[in-house]
Amino acid sequence: MGKVTATAEKTLTAGPEKVVAALSDYTGVRSRMLTEHFSEYEVREGGQGEGTVVHWKLAATKKRVRDCLVSATVPSEHALVERDANSSMVTTWTVTPQANGSRVQVETTWDGAGGVGGFFERRFAPAGLQRIYEAQLAKLETELS
Repeated sequence: MGKVTATAEKTLTAGPEKVVAALSDYTGVRSRMLTEHFSEYEVREGGQGEGTVVHWKLAATKKRVRDCLVSATVPSEHALVERDANSSMVTTWTVTPQANGSRVQVETTWDGAGGVGGFFERRFAPAGLQRIYEAQLAKLETELS
């Protein structure tokens, strides 16, 4: 057993305040950033940043579907943290100002399984989740264009 981490990042031309506002908009932009891997998306509380609670199912593979109940916190003006109440999964969206826009990084960590299943999880899950996040970041770029 051990922590498993998946990351993705993209540089956008939009300024950091605009990017953070978009990432915090669970009733609008975030729902449009979803890929085919997400289903049953529902904002249950709030909808804008801190205190928002959102439910979704994430099908990382055909056999591996996570039922997520995510609570959002905003620890700083350029970060958004999502904690899943149904697992150890924590996703952090970090926006860093750049000369001509922003760099957005998304990082997810969770407690991996043990044994042979855990070996395969640590080996393949990060790349699969990275592809999902890269698609979401491309959709974010389109939203902000």
